[in-house]
Amino acid sequence: MARVVVDVMLKPEILDPQGQAVQRALPRLGFHGISDVRQGKRFELEVDGPLDEAALARIRDLAESFLANTVIEDFTVKVEEAAEVAEAAK
Repeated sequence: MARVVVDVMLKPEILDPQGQAVQRALPRLGFHGISDVRQGKRFELEVDGPLDEAALARIRDLAESFLANTVIEDFTVKVEEAAEVAEAAK
């Protein structure tokens, strides 16, 4: 079993009101020196069977058509190492 992570973020030119709200609150909470915050989404997909190029292509299609709104969001797809997956399962 493999884990694939899809991170979805607003494109840099898109206003991020949630990120701005967090950034404005940080100094009041005692966290200084943070100049910008962008908020996004993370999807962790557990994949049964072999994780070959065909499976990754299907996951990229899933991310592009369902997980991200590609008009305003970018996404990345990465495979977590087996050791990371085993550690997370503990």
